[in-house]
Amino acid sequence: MIQTDILIIGAGPCGLFTVFEAGLLKLKCHLIDALPQPGGQCSEIYPKKPIYDIPAYPEILAGDLVERLMAQAEPFKPGFTLGERAQTIEKAEDGDFLVTTNKGTVHKAPVVAIAGGLGSFEPRKPPIQNLTDFEDKGIEYIIKDPEFYRGKKVVISGGGDSALDWAIYLTEEQVAEEVTLVHRRNGFRGHPDSAQRVIELAERNKLTLLTEAEVIGISGNGQLNELTVKHKTLGEKKIATDHWVPLFGLTPKLGPIADWGLDIEKNAVKVNTFDYSTNIDGIYAIGDCNTYPGKLKLILCGFHEATLMVQSAFKRIFPDKNLVLKYTTVNGVQGFE
Repeated sequence: MIQTDILIIGAGPCGLFTVFEAGLLKLKCHLIDALPQPGGQCSEIYPKKPIYDIPAYPEILAGDLVERLMAQAEPFKPGFTLGERAQTIEKAEDGDFLVTTNKGTVHKAPVVAIAGGLGSFEPRKPPIQNLTDFEDKGIEYIIKDPEFYRGKKVVISGGGDSALDWAIYLTEEQVAEEVTLVHRRNGFRGHPDSAQRVIELAERNKLTLLTEAEVIGISGNGQLNELTVKHKTLGEKKIATDHWVPLFGLTPKLGPIADWGLDIEKNAVKVNTFDYSTNIDGIYAIGDCNTYPGKLKLILCGFHEATLMVQSAFKRIFPDKNLVLKYTTVNGVQGFE
């Protein structure tokens, strides 16, 4: 059994920052995450995506942000249970929570902080009959390592930020041999600056841009090698490719947490903004997984929520101790020995 002061469900940016804030109060943290590495979406889905709303960083890649958060948390020696999903929760005789994962690992803590982002994700898949025949054989729904596409012919479908960002990256960094972006409309849902960069790259013949078009067929002999693309007015054409990456977004699911007796509203956990506590005493929810009037789903806001949450957690764990806010500018950061 793993015992800690604060058990954090989710090792994304908000969960990692909680380790730092808790550490300042000499509280130990342990994190559970279904992904095989810390960082949440920032590591798994878009490590090369630039983020612009982190204080003091005009721009920082999502993967780099995770590295810095890990370095910030390191002095406080957090524990990790990775590649396992928090499945059930129950109360122990002493009032602590017992959280068991889908692989049977048991964790015990007086405080549980749910920092699971939007929950688990499943890709939105295009309606093509033989799609599953080529999954992981030329069709991927997430780009984890861009080097996987080094020297390859890559077709990306989609009009959101992820599709635009990866088309730009694979082209400008000269990773892929050829990049084609296919989108059903003329306009894009992604950031206007990114859309303009894609258009400019297409005008310079650095990538191929096909708008008002969609992939309707896939073929290959055990491995994807050709797509059929249908244009709104020009009809069908064949495209030779090594990889097709349909980036149509992800469908979030709260997962087993939805069965824990928490107040849920529109797939998010309702909280009290005083300390981001839930309807169950001792369980908190921070980051994108929670909801309250005026909620903004920004990493920046999650950091604020984590800071207030650990203050409340300290008072719950040590009700007889006086909590005095100590400024790191005066006291520095003292990690655990």
